[in-house]
Order: sequence, then structure tokens, then C-alpha cells
Amino acid sequence: MAFEVQPQDTRGYFILPQAPEDAGYYVYGTPANGAGQYAHPVLMSVLFVVEREWQAIETRKFGIGNISFADGPKYKKHGSHKNGLQVDIRPLRKDGRPLGVTRFDHQYDRDGTARLIAILRAQPLVDTILFNDTSILGVRSWVDHDNHFHVSIRRAPE
Repeated sequence: MAFEVQPQDTRGYFILPQAPEDAGYYVYGTPANGAGQYAHPVLMSVLFVVEREWQAIETRKFGIGNISFADGPKYKKHGSHKNGLQVDIRPLRKDGRPLGVTRFDHQYDRDGTARLIAILRAQPLVDTILFNDTSILGVRSWVDHDNHFHVSIRRAPE
């Protein structure tokens, strides 16, 4: 029996696991099948810690989107998603469905989203969270961030 390893790029970054059993997250984004979800090992570790903490308090999964293409070329409309240290995450929906939602939608769960963002903010390597619901503590408004929040991670000291 062969052990399957996630695809890896020339930087040594792996694709975020796409359908881990019993995970507290689901994946979305373009292109499909994780081609835009190559993560720096530091970001991957932070996401796994957040996922475990989230799953301990919540049954709904949160959506993880664009991270980086293999080897870091520029994303359209995402100038910063090149080094594997940024990730887009969807706000929570009240109905728990793995679909997008904007902060203006009646299905948007501000309290659930605030809890998820609080878990992210508690991670020492989280630097910035950009999201246009500024009623949530610790976020900054940014153009076109009504339907997702952008999380930037600092690289761990070597």
C-alpha cells in the first residue's frame, strides 16, 4: 500500500489537504482541486491549529480559499497571494452550508465569524486580518472584502 503525499512545489510548499476526514474546514477557490492552495509550512501549521480549536467549539466548517499558486506566480486580483503566507477565509453562514456569503446577506453569522476571527487573532503569527465588517474586533477594512477575510501570517523566526 502506497502512502499518498500532498502535491509539493519547488519551494517545498504543499497543497492544503483538500478533504481531510473529520476536518473543521472545507476548501473553495480558484482554480479547483487545490491548485491555488499551496501554503508556506508556517501558514499550514496556523491553519491546522485554528481548525482544531474551531472544531472543539463548533460543528460548522469554515471555508479556506486562495493561498498561493505553485511556485508563487501572481493571482489575478490578489497581488499578495504569492509567498504562501496569506489565505482567504469565508465568513460563517447561519445555515452552515459550504457556500459563500457577504456581510450584507441574511445568512451571514456575525457572531460565529467573530469567534473564528478571535481564534485566528490569538495565534502569535497572525499579522493582519482584512474584512469589511469592522464591528468585529481586530479587522481592517479593505476593498472587495465583504465576502471573505484575508489573513496574513508573519514568517516564524528561523
